[in-house]
Amino acid sequence: MPGSPGSRTGRPPVQRAVKRPAVSRSPRGGSARSLVVRARKAWDRPLTAYYLILGGSLLITVLGLVMVYSASQITALQMALPGSYFFRKQLLAAVIGAGLLLAASRMPVKLHRALAYPILAGAVFLMALVQVPGIGMSVNGNQNWISLGGSFQIQPSEIGKLALVLWGADLIARKQERRLLMQWKHMLVPLVPVAFLLLGLIMLGGDMGTAIILTAILFGLLWLAGAPTRLFVGVLSMAALISVILIKTSPNRLDRFACVGSADASRCWQAVHGIYALASGGIFGSGLGASVEKWGQLPEAHTDFIFAVTGEELGLAGTLSVLALFAALGYAGIRVAGRTEDPFVRYAAGGVTTWITAQAVINIGAVLGLLPIAGVPLPLFSYGGSALLPTMFAIGLLIAFARDEPAARAALAMRQPRFGRKRAGGLAAGRKSGRKPGRASGRKPDRAAGREPGREPRRWNTMRRRASAARSSGER
Repeated sequence: MPGSPGSRTGRPPVQRAVKRPAVSRSPRGGSARSLVVRARKAWDRPLTAYYLILGGSLLITVLGLVMVYSASQITALQMALPGSYFFRKQLLAAVIGAGLLLAASRMPVKLHRALAYPILAGAVFLMALVQVPGIGMSVNGNQNWISLGGSFQIQPSEIGKLALVLWGADLIARKQERRLLMQWKHMLVPLVPVAFLLLGLIMLGGDMGTAIILTAILFGLLWLAGAPTRLFVGVLSMAALISVILIKTSPNRLDRFACVGSADASRCWQAVHGIYALASGGIFGSGLGASVEKWGQLPEAHTDFIFAVTGEELGLAGTLSVLALFAALGYAGIRVAGRTEDPFVRYAAGGVTTWITAQAVINIGAVLGLLPIAGVPLPLFSYGGSALLPTMFAIGLLIAFARDEPAARAALAMRQPRFGRKRAGGLAAGRKSGRKPGRASGRKPDRAAGREPGREPRRWNTMRRRASAARSSGER
């Protein structure tokens, strides 16, 4: 049969596939897009909030211990104390706080609600005890301390923050269950009067910074409870009016407001030298322990102005890292409060997040010269066991709430060691039946397969075998 004209061998011509025009692909864009998708998936995992709270609080506490040791050495030596004096006290408080955090993270929600009233009663009693002559003591002009003997002191107003969060969350949750929050009197009473009682006891000692934090917690609880706008504005206006009166009647508070944005070192010594410390740090800082301002120039370098020493020694990179850790902690708290169905968990998580976030903003804003110096420490970071212990207990609350989410509980249950449980179950079954594990009835051990007599065959990772089987079968 004659071949076709286009074929010399007589065979039909080979049909070649038509080449498609090459499509220009951008590997960088595709990889960046895939990274964004992976980051979103990782961010939306059930245990993201749990890891952010646990890891963020741990990193802030550890970095705070390092900076307390660096910033407090000169102050301790000037007081004729060992250079590690304040660090050792802070380390002891951190160890005790870690125990409180672990205990709070393992407590059920019912026990947290049961502790609300005892903690509130204890806080009110201790805050009233501060005003008794001979028991309460004054530190930096504020009568808010109780001496425990020796160099140990306690500030009951820090316990008042935790008491207001727990008691207020339990109160609003019970009223929501009874559908009483639609009436304004049930939303305000007795929450606002008890909060004003705590504020009054604090202001008797002159500590307006702690009073501002308690006011922020109160507003956070009212906002989460769905207070109407006019009611919210009314309470805010009343608090603002009281604050103006308290500021106008105190020359010290007027001077602090006058130092906002001021560069007059003769009048605003602490604020100006805090800016000097931040400015001299540069991008990566002068080095750990190489601060100049802590040599007597910057007052309260290891407490209220430890963020300034961090900026001087670790630079912009160190301060941004601290800000990122607090932002992650705040986001995780908001996520826990927004994803739960338990009203108490929602209000308590929102109250703790408001507490830590507001206190961090006030402290950092004062160091940056954007807010008046309120005298509040940086949470989990500054020196002070009275502030560290209640805050770490509050972090334990957030961890317990993050673990209690249904998706988080399922994810934690999936991470149990199945290999150990299966093997332990097989050994127990073998003992009950009277057979040795690894030897079947009437069969000899398979030596060719590498199994020894009297032993159960090894079971390798089942997750890896399932993954390989899924790939071979085309399952995705």
